[in-house]
Amino acid sequence: MPVPFAHLFNDPPPAFAFELSETGIAYARRGAAEQHAFKAFESPALKVSPVHDNVQNAEAIKSAIDSIVPQDGKRRRAALILPDYCGRIAVLDFDSFPSAAEEQRSLVRFRMKKSVPFDVDSAIVAYHAQHRSGKGKIDVVVAIMAREIVTRYEAPFRSSALVPGDITTSSLAMLHCVQPDGLTLVAKLSGRTLSAMVLDGGTLKLFRCIEMETASREEIETVLHPTFVYVEDELKSTPRRLLLCGFGADSQDLAREWQSQWNVEVDLLRSRFGAPSQTDAGLLGYLESQS
Repeated sequence: MPVPFAHLFNDPPPAFAFELSETGIAYARRGAAEQHAFKAFESPALKVSPVHDNVQNAEAIKSAIDSIVPQDGKRRRAALILPDYCGRIAVLDFDSFPSAAEEQRSLVRFRMKKSVPFDVDSAIVAYHAQHRSGKGKIDVVVAIMAREIVTRYEAPFRSSALVPGDITTSSLAMLHCVQPDGLTLVAKLSGRTLSAMVLDGGTLKLFRCIEMETASREEIETVLHPTFVYVEDELKSTPRRLLLCGFGADSQDLAREWQSQWNVEVDLLRSRFGAPSQTDAGLLGYLESQS
């Protein structure tokens, strides 16, 4: 997986970018970002989890891919944006962070070992040490996934002559849509999964990803409320704003109610390519990063 927030693409940009969700694939072709679209799976194909194989029907996924990509036998590079809940994302703080890459990887794996439900030593790990002004701890964003899960996601694309080169997760890609502006809480809903992110300007301070029973308002609030408490306790301040993504027709009503409840400015996340939704927020953020 590429390091979050960074542009590490030394090769030519991917010909296609895809975001996968349990309902289908959002996609865009290089040079045609404004024409991004969504292809629903014809039958259930994915069951997102960090601990078991997510791909339930590889043929349904391949069928969707083949309807998107020209069937001319040419090999093309592709960017893959995977669901948040298929791995683990964390922000680790260090008093100091080694300069040698091998030492960095060992330290990150050691810190993550007890917090992930799969084998860390064989997992795919990406990390990014965020720059900090002045003295203090160093915040490192870590994304980690079981290798078998990533390999199974890649397989239908490889069988369709696509070469997955850039792999990230929906929320990390989506953050390219967020304009830095003080302390910000971002809440992203996708199916029954809620991702809550706290940013201090352009620095990610906290990432939580919770699978809920029904994604009711009450369940969502039980995730957001302690996140507000964390910001006040740990960062000694209150969020300047709350950005919502993926809440659909309820967005405006929830924005009004939560603005009053938490005394914070609440707005909907936006991008230059349209309003991010449950199925394409990562894709639109990826497109923002490429422009």
